Amino acid sequence: MNHWLTLVLAGLLEIVWASTLKHTHGFTRLWPSVLTIGAMVLSFWLLSRAMRVLPAGTSYAVWVGIGAAGTAAAGYFLFKEPMRPAQWLCVALIVGGVAGLRLAAPPPPPPAPAPTPVQP
Repeated sequence: MNHWLTLVLAGLLEIVWASTLKHTHGFTRLWPSVLTIGAMVLSFWLLSRAMRVLPAGTSYAVWVGIGAAGTAAAGYFLFKEPMRPAQWLCVALIVGGVAGLRLAAPPPPPPAPAPTPVQP
């Protein structure tokens, strides 16, 4: 799978766990807790897979940016949390920063060649 796609999926799962964390009530409610922990584990796993090839700093910044902007949007649209225009501007700056990191990133290194079998 494309490493950038893996990173985006990790960021989307960060939105899920950050948005559902509030509904766990301190991990005292079973199903919201199960969903939150499951999304956390899968999000971190996908992030670690993307970091095999992508730079750690870029990967982490993109992951956090997707999660922060997406969680802010989820709060507004799903949970009716108020957002002022200045807050939307800040979310837009986060999204712009994430896009900039992707566009400015160097291409990943080519895959290592397969080892040649040893002839007896």
